[in-house]
Amino acid sequence: MAKFIYNNKVYTGTRVLPFQANCGQDLRMGFELRKKEKYKGATKFVERIKGMQEEEAKAALAKAQEEIRQYADRHRGEAGGYKVRDLVLLSTKDLK
Repeated sequence: MAKFIYNNKVYTGTRVLPFQANCGQDLRMGFELRKKEKYKGATKFVERIKGMQEEEAKAALAKAQEEIRQYADRHRGEAGGYKVRDLVLLSTKDLK
């Protein structure tokens, strides 16, 4: 039940459902009727919607990534100007 609830909530980064972003379709509740017939118009419509969803999800993720980068850059200092053969101090904390 928890997994269903998680997958049925809109993610703020993509502004779509996680299930929808992964599978390209809405999460089924289990009681929807399925039709066995296929219609060309419906297939084209579904392909168009999937394309739009993918584009919207990519755009939303790119926007979120840019906002995160800008935030991180505000708090990041300038890197030192190191040259070949400069002496630097290294931490041996993680070395064995």
